Amino acid sequence: MERPLALRCRGLTKSFNGTKAVDALDLSVPERTIFGLLGPNGSGKTTTIRIVLGIFARDAGEVTTLGIDDALAVRDRLGYLPEERGLYPKMKVGEQLAFLGSIRGLSRRDAKQRAERWLGRLGLAERARSETNELSKGMQQKVQFAAAVIHEPELLVLDEPFTGLDPINTRLLKELILEQRDRGATVVLSTHRMDQVETMCESICLIHEGRDVLAGPLSEVKAAYGKSSVQLEYDGPPGALAALEGVREVRDSGRAASLLLEKGADSQRLLRQLIERVTVRSFVLAEPSVEDIFLDKVGYVPGLATHPPVAPGADVLLAEESPA
Repeated sequence: MERPLALRCRGLTKSFNGTKAVDALDLSVPERTIFGLLGPNGSGKTTTIRIVLGIFARDAGEVTTLGIDDALAVRDRLGYLPEERGLYPKMKVGEQLAFLGSIRGLSRRDAKQRAERWLGRLGLAERARSETNELSKGMQQKVQFAAAVIHEPELLVLDEPFTGLDPINTRLLKELILEQRDRGATVVLSTHRMDQVETMCESICLIHEGRDVLAGPLSEVKAAYGKSSVQLEYDGPPGALAALEGVREVRDSGRAASLLLEKGADSQRLLRQLIERVTVRSFVLAEPSVEDIFLDKVGYVPGLATHPPVAPGADVLLAEESPA
């Protein structure tokens, strides 16, 4: 049985000065999931989000949010972390969180208690009396996240939530996003960093030039492509991976590479070719990454963040520990 939808868009269209930012976009977000809205910078993700939240009026199409076709009618049931920070720079952090909770329907007491609790969770309890503009960009991003979730929204929309965060705080935020899903919220995660949602999202929609180019459960999207890539870690000279038999494309970042295979390619034969050319430290036959799938659909796109080849759930054929 299919889950009910927390968000549905049909034929969503929006233009600015004659240029279509969103072009007949279809979007279906199941309840109680983490949904990835993915695409390069300028693809139309933020415009789509602002239409869904009632910030922009749509030119055409339909939007149903939490079963209602008026976003403003359900705004207290929504949480939003914008790409551009929306905090008051001169307001004290604790007071600001409590205020933002109160305008989302919390009592003054509950808002203050939740603000204190969230600052503790985020390691910012000692900065409660600091003005927002005294915080680092990463700290401000964590306060922005707390502001988005303080009222426990049913639908949480996060636009580039990992901006400004170091690896430790990126991990913390991922854990908190999973907690939101586990308590029953639906999370829409919009990002151009496709690697950051690879292990978090259950369903995705890939957007390019305002259009949806691929959508559905992530497991089904990947299964449709099969195990058609090799994630390689190696030591060798420049150009060593050129003209490999059975390989249709090489994405080489120096000591790691993603090799996209031709249909029916023999992975063992490819491994033997590689051993003759380079020192193979890891050879993993895997489903393609979301990034690989996107690039296969639309080609190279400026503004698309790339990442080292890592494939969750891959079949490891050969792996050696790299030298210390």
